Amino acid sequence: MTTLKVAIITGASSGIGRHTAIALSAAGWTLALTARRLAQLEETKAACASPESCLLIDGDITNEEFVKGLFEQTVKKFGRLDLLFNNAGMSDKARPIEEMPLELFTSVVNVNLIASFLCTREAFKIFKSQTPTGGRIINNGSLAAHVPRPNSAAYACSKHAVLGLAKSSAIEGRKFDISVTQIDIGNAHTSMAAGHTLGALQPDGRRVVEPTFDPVHVAQTVVHVASLPNSVTVLEMNIMATGVPYAGRG
Repeated sequence: MTTLKVAIITGASSGIGRHTAIALSAAGWTLALTARRLAQLEETKAACASPESCLLIDGDITNEEFVKGLFEQTVKKFGRLDLLFNNAGMSDKARPIEEMPLELFTSVVNVNLIASFLCTREAFKIFKSQTPTGGRIINNGSLAAHVPRPNSAAYACSKHAVLGLAKSSAIEGRKFDISVTQIDIGNAHTSMAAGHTLGALQPDGRRVVEPTFDPVHVAQTVVHVASLPNSVTVLEMNIMATGVPYAGRG
């Protein structure tokens, strides 16, 4: 008998979220996909190997009541939860910190950190109450969780904080077989990183063309980590284009 494996993916309407949905579906996972844009979620669903095993729930991932409903609907539909991919993200437009509007800073933190916290909290409730207990959380991090780019205070702060969330939730999850991973991604070729191919601002003021890579490789990495038993944790990992100036950034 095939064991049902259920995953929630946030930000599933495009980019890494869409690629990951396609890859997990091909690997036999049942999916709850969420994002703001229902039409694009429908496109993601249509691209999956088993569209009939995809539940679409559109809404605002920073809204507490919506997040509670997302997890409740998923468990009501499928009976359990095995994986949460905290993928939804937002970048600030590069600007000096003195020109950063509070509204923009707050929006980036809300999407990248607060939404990840809300989803992690609701996943923990399910993971600790289901039989057997356990589950896996994977956070979409960034190289900026370790070494920021110039003029990116909001994004860098949020991704540093998400790494803290990953580490603290990993500690809390240990005795319940809840494993937590942060995948720090460098220049996957999505709409957020595509501009780096035209020239990315470096700390010394130069603009340097940076390589990108196909986000399908991130999706395959998520599938691999998700395939591990919950008794095995990959706490942090990095995947990036080989030529990205990360180790020497700064």
